[in-house]
Amino acid sequence: MTDLQAELREAVRGEVGFDVTSRALTTMDASNYRRVPLGVVAPRDADDVAAALAVCRAHGVPVVPRGGGTSIAGQATGTGVVLDFTRHMNRLVSLDPEARTAVVQPGLVLDRLQEAAAPHGLRFGPDPSTHGRCTLGGMIGNNSCGSHSVAWGTTADSVRELSVLTARGERLRAGRGWTGAPAGLRALVEGELALLRTGFPELPRRISGYALDALLPEHGTDVARSLCGTEGTLGVVTEAVVRLVAAPRARALAVLGYADESAAADAVGGLLPGGSARAGGGGADPGGGPLTIEGMAADLVPSAAGLPRGGAWLFVETGGDTPAEAHARARGLVRAADALDALVVTDPASQRALWRIREDASGTATRLPDGTEAWPGWEDCAVPPARLGAYLRDFRGLLSAHGLRGTPYGHFGDGCIHVRIDFDLLTPKGVAAFRRFSEELAELVVAHGGSLSGEHGDGQARAELLPRMYGPDLVALFERAKAVWDPDDLLNPGMLVRPAPLDAGLRFSVLPREPVDVAFGYPADGGDFSAAVRRCVGVAKCRTAAVEGPAVMCPSYRATGEEEHSTRGRARLLHEMLAGELVTDGWRSTEVRDALDLCLSCKGCRSDCPVGVDMATYKAEFLYHHYAGRRRPAAHYALGRLPVWLRWSARTRAVPLINALARVPPLAHVAKRLAGIAPEREIPRLARRTFSRWWERRRQGAPAAGAGGGLVILWPDTFTEHLSPSVGQAAVRVLEAAGLRVALPPTLHLERPPVGDGLTVALDPLSLLRGRGRVCCGLTYVSTGQLDRARAVLRRTLDLMEPVLDTAAPVVVLEPSCAAALRTDLPELLHDDPRAARLAARVLTFAETLERHAPHWSPPRVDRPAAGQTHCHQHAVLGDAADRRLRAAAGLTGELSGGCCGLAGDFGFARGHFEISRACAEEQLLPSVRAADGTAVVLADGYSCRTQLEQLAGVRGRHLAEVLAQALEDTEPAGKKSREAGK
Repeated sequence: MTDLQAELREAVRGEVGFDVTSRALTTMDASNYRRVPLGVVAPRDADDVAAALAVCRAHGVPVVPRGGGTSIAGQATGTGVVLDFTRHMNRLVSLDPEARTAVVQPGLVLDRLQEAAAPHGLRFGPDPSTHGRCTLGGMIGNNSCGSHSVAWGTTADSVRELSVLTARGERLRAGRGWTGAPAGLRALVEGELALLRTGFPELPRRISGYALDALLPEHGTDVARSLCGTEGTLGVVTEAVVRLVAAPRARALAVLGYADESAAADAVGGLLPGGSARAGGGGADPGGGPLTIEGMAADLVPSAAGLPRGGAWLFVETGGDTPAEAHARARGLVRAADALDALVVTDPASQRALWRIREDASGTATRLPDGTEAWPGWEDCAVPPARLGAYLRDFRGLLSAHGLRGTPYGHFGDGCIHVRIDFDLLTPKGVAAFRRFSEELAELVVAHGGSLSGEHGDGQARAELLPRMYGPDLVALFERAKAVWDPDDLLNPGMLVRPAPLDAGLRFSVLPREPVDVAFGYPADGGDFSAAVRRCVGVAKCRTAAVEGPAVMCPSYRATGEEEHSTRGRARLLHEMLAGELVTDGWRSTEVRDALDLCLSCKGCRSDCPVGVDMATYKAEFLYHHYAGRRRPAAHYALGRLPVWLRWSARTRAVPLINALARVPPLAHVAKRLAGIAPEREIPRLARRTFSRWWERRRQGAPAAGAGGGLVILWPDTFTEHLSPSVGQAAVRVLEAAGLRVALPPTLHLERPPVGDGLTVALDPLSLLRGRGRVCCGLTYVSTGQLDRARAVLRRTLDLMEPVLDTAAPVVVLEPSCAAALRTDLPELLHDDPRAARLAARVLTFAETLERHAPHWSPPRVDRPAAGQTHCHQHAVLGDAADRRLRAAAGLTGELSGGCCGLAGDFGFARGHFEISRACAEEQLLPSVRAADGTAVVLADGYSCRTQLEQLAGVRGRHLAEVLAQALEDTEPAGKKSREAGK
């Protein structure tokens, strides 16, 4: 291994990684399988690929080409050297709109090609649900399809020429004709013409095996086509010429409701031109036929609101030169369909929302409705569309016979079904049952005239069963073809021919059998940290270069482009840490620590990841164990224990001195260095008067406002209390204007009056001055992994909040990150204390409080555009529907951006994080603010977001409460304004 690494470093100009992290990141794809490679090479060009192949050939080491790593059958894993094309060989070489072709490198992500083609009214036809991260090389290797193959066929239908390197270094230009084929292939084909003409079933989605029938003279001797779907076993693609198609100028989406997915499948034939044949015939102009027919059952739809009646739906898309033409075609399909109910969606935003549900299904299906894990393995069988209904009924029967569950969905128009099944892949008994089911399902698919793979390739998952589909003679011919192209069996051995057993090398087999001792409760995973880590199935939605709409995940990956900074990459390292084979030092691992270092704890993955990976929680868990009994980074003491330092500053009245010293550059430099704060950062000013002191002074001698309204408890979070008391003051002003009674929890004493059901509120100002009895959400302790301290703080908080929990009063939390901590971290960290769940259920945002507890109150009109960013924790945990409605009622127009501000609590302040923090802000937040109308209100409910705006753009962001309080003040009489100011 040392010699191999040294020779590769000398021969290859790209990166050569034989370190633990590089290898750990490529042990798995999106399948059930795991293989540990020797190393990873990121070639810069075809010469690098040739050099790497020569070195590996000399050492007898296998080579696996890899794109986005989203393969579901195991073909993107290997025990030799992995070629990573995403780092350098990822360019669009050229695009010819007149010829409708593009020249691409294998590491180019599909969405980048689509973006370049769109201005010319063109697109690449196939579009898998992983279009934001799958690569053209991977699509060629798997012969990928996507939802629009009804109109434009498979990747093989869109490939014109391929530049290929064989394992022995021969450079070929494969297209039509034998000039692009290796010596011996023509003789092999011409000697087996009868077998090639009779051995392949006719159906739209035949992906299994080698497409050797493409080499028949009547099929144009298409060598390039025959290489599509070979999974990197025959040659390494270094460049491709692909065909583009004209994109419809307008689209409409007909959604048809049926009783169940079998009924929906039965209806497909009537929607296809000719009754059951694929519209377009492999990439031709689909004309007036459907562009796609997708099926999905209610099990996979988070909410059926807005969908037609039914237990399953067909999504049928139509195109046209005008919106009216597309709509008319969709209405025609609705009239022809035998559906329970139907609707036609023409709004592009609504269509995108529906398609996102479908695209996320590959991850969503990994958890059944009751939370049970389900796995790929039989993810994409395909049968003739006319047989789909009958096949699904037989498939359901087979599942029942084996005591298994799964929810079919997918490309109904092509007869291709995706499903994740609740196999037990953790025990020998369960694995044996997995094998028996696989063998029987293969027989069922073949009995219906189908293909074991209809999209994702055979890989290890199905290759062992290919003889059942093709028979021994054709499989033997596949082996002979492999020997012609790759006589040394160097390229991706164990795939397609002479395959590894389908139940060998399962990725779960290396994980601990006993639950790992952890701090959080992981309620959605039965308290099992291993199960939480298993959530990541590798679909890699976190690896997108840009987010759509309000999405957040994964800001650090988009800033660096490095796999280890994606949610999937970090999950892979945690998996290897638990396995203990590659990452051998467990919780003390520096590789895992370094990968988690750039996790912003934005919690975006908790909502944006289709399977709900919560890397912020995993990071806190890891840091807790990693630093147990050890010295922590300075920032953990300075920023992780921020509530302590801020309370001390307020009690000692040292705030003016601290603020003054922080503005003396030499002193500030020393302070930042000692505290582990980035030198580029300014130390924020502390409030001269805390929010609680303002509250105390305001309440003294003043009649209680909103005396007749409901009681709400306003949470004095650390940021509002010491850094932005104006937010708390504004919130009090608005809540009272809405008729609510406001109280603060640290000094709250609830006494039942002699008569009636009301509550009287008494204040204890001395407890404020002494700093006793203060509530805290524990956020800064959790984010730095100081979980023992977090638990202690939260238990004290629960003790103080017990009187409140005996009432019906909601707890209003103004800082989104603190609200998220109380809703999620509190019950998950103190899972043994029932009070934690009770308090979490009480937590409301500012907008939720007004909507639920002052439903008849109308906010003052602001009537201005709004700019800014939805707080990442609000997006991921809290939801912003109430905020949207409140903004609309106040006349605040426009959409807030998605993404993450990049400061993220302590992250952007910690030394070494400034550039990443700024890059995150520059992705969406700062551009949206710069582009805003000059009259726009810049909204930023989070203190971190406001600080980032101020320090990087010189812009003052405001909490929604501040905006509404200002509007109230602007509409009040002058006398009342002066009285309020005096308070």
